[in-house]
Amino acid sequence: MDLRFTGAAPSDSERAAVDALLGPPPSGWEGATERTDEDLRWAKGGASAAKDRRDQLLPALHAVNDRVGWISEGALDYICRRLTVAPAEAYGVATFYSMFSVKPRPAKVLHVCADLACAARGSGALCATLREQLGEPGTPAEGAVWQESPCLGLCERAPAALLLQAGDPAPEPPARLPAPGGSPWTQPLGEFEERGSGGGAPGYGKGRGGEWPAAGAPHRHAVIAPATAPTLAAATRSPESAPTEPPAESAVPQAGSPNLVLLKRIGTVDPTSLDDYRSTGGYTALRRAFALGPTGVIREVLDAGLVGRGGAAFPTGRKWQATAQQADGPHYLVCNADESEPGTFKDRVLMEGDPFALIEAMTVAGYAVGAEHGYLYLRGEYPRAYERLSNAISAARARGLLGPDVLGQGYAFDIEIRRGAGAYICGEETAIFNSIEGQRGEPRSKPPFPVEKGLFGKPTAVNNVETLVNVLPILEHGAAAYAATGTGASTGTKLFCVSGQVARPGIYELPFGANLRELLDLAGPSQNLRAVLLGGAAGGFVRPDELDISLTFEGTRAAGTTLGSGVVLVLDDSVELPRILLRIAEFFRDESCGQCVPCRVGTVRQEEALHRIVDRTGTGAAEDIALMREVGQAMRDASICGLGQTAWNAVESAIDRLGVYK
Repeated sequence: MDLRFTGAAPSDSERAAVDALLGPPPSGWEGATERTDEDLRWAKGGASAAKDRRDQLLPALHAVNDRVGWISEGALDYICRRLTVAPAEAYGVATFYSMFSVKPRPAKVLHVCADLACAARGSGALCATLREQLGEPGTPAEGAVWQESPCLGLCERAPAALLLQAGDPAPEPPARLPAPGGSPWTQPLGEFEERGSGGGAPGYGKGRGGEWPAAGAPHRHAVIAPATAPTLAAATRSPESAPTEPPAESAVPQAGSPNLVLLKRIGTVDPTSLDDYRSTGGYTALRRAFALGPTGVIREVLDAGLVGRGGAAFPTGRKWQATAQQADGPHYLVCNADESEPGTFKDRVLMEGDPFALIEAMTVAGYAVGAEHGYLYLRGEYPRAYERLSNAISAARARGLLGPDVLGQGYAFDIEIRRGAGAYICGEETAIFNSIEGQRGEPRSKPPFPVEKGLFGKPTAVNNVETLVNVLPILEHGAAAYAATGTGASTGTKLFCVSGQVARPGIYELPFGANLRELLDLAGPSQNLRAVLLGGAAGGFVRPDELDISLTFEGTRAAGTTLGSGVVLVLDDSVELPRILLRIAEFFRDESCGQCVPCRVGTVRQEEALHRIVDRTGTGAAEDIALMREVGQAMRDASICGLGQTAWNAVESAIDRLGVYK
């Protein structure tokens, strides 16, 4: 490995940010300001020690970006010395993520969503106004910089914006889990007890402008949604003046209904209080899990018929069973909370409104698959979810619900939050592994599958947030009771993210088997319905005369579309569908990791063809549609992961089902 350090020096603030995460440098070889005589006699560590530290690269980049607002050459060089990472590799990682910058920029960055749900609610006009008032995206103005952003997961309040401000001091992150092979239990339980309490988030508070917490958050931040040009300009000048962010239950029109299962606590229980959570049945499922044993838990999940809620619909029990049976160890559990599909915001609402449920569900899953380490990979654009989850983890440790002896059962399990930094592709299960390990977030070839060789090359179970919280009602009420809801192939309830031209956008929970018309009746659809996009950018459109489609995995497949992650984007005749399709193509072009040729080239060719059609600069729509069909089929057949395989889906369905461009 050729390190080739540049010799650029970090600023005091950059050095302090890295040292707060990694501790002071132990020697001159690892970044200390001076080399001692002992350093000159030998260099400690070596390749093995460097490999064990590589997974701290992404947190270290976050530490500098959170403190300063961008990552300088000196900061990158210092991180590389501390972790023994080649600067060229670290630069490749830093430039992979859209939330990082390796060029100077102001400490305040305003992310303005330009994706599908916000585009349907006027973000195009909003961004045009910002261009007139603040300049082009990336242009510093009034101590801040704004940029167009992919979906921020705030679709129920579109158009939306997120203001992040870097500054000193960076809050102390949750205790780090050890490198692979190390012991996670270096702290006695008494020390865990000093880190949190069951009553609420220490130091947590709301200012007038969004949330500016004293502890537990990666940035000071403000959510401005719905956003207008005047409110964004005011928030940019004075973030404290931004409107207060509403509670999580504002995104749940059904909040308080007795028929809810996954959303039952949202709006009725304090999300910062472990006592409140336990008073409503919290940790009943974990106690039953210990009574059943790991094999019994897996059997219950299999009998319940639970399948993944992220879109692939793979049986959860089979995944857990395959992981648990692997002889190699240690085993890992990864919660995929990198919810980036445009139009999706259900996981955010669950994490903000009922964070202890996810912590309990991860503990159950870890017990079932034989994992002692759990990683919660969270979207970087979800700062409030980070606060709530950090508090929940600290409170659970303090009560012995995480740690070396969970509930006195002799089972050791703990959770570490790892923040993403703006990369849709990291929602792919193997790209998450590379991101956590400090590599570029690119998917891996399969086989081997994650249950065999996943995180750090060890057996790993990966589930998303909604999938995991479904495990709690299975254990609380039994597999038979759970399977009695829904249909034979799609059991339980499903969360749907409804946005666009509806009267009551938000998260809706319905039993599998309800149809699309019933869901839209709850949300209050437009009288001039043009189309409904199911499954997000990777999904497909349906016509107004197809609203009787059964909202099940098998029902949507039979109708030639997909349920996906539960996106339901409603569009009326005021929306320019060709522009929506062009935005989908731009999204896939931007988010392609570039690893494989079919996706890297195909997404660009698709966008170029749509531009020619929309701008009327080509020889004819028919010719470009034929080209897109050929390119789309090549991406579907030969791309390494689901991004390229589904990049043509929505455009194809709009052409074939809606007659766009005819």
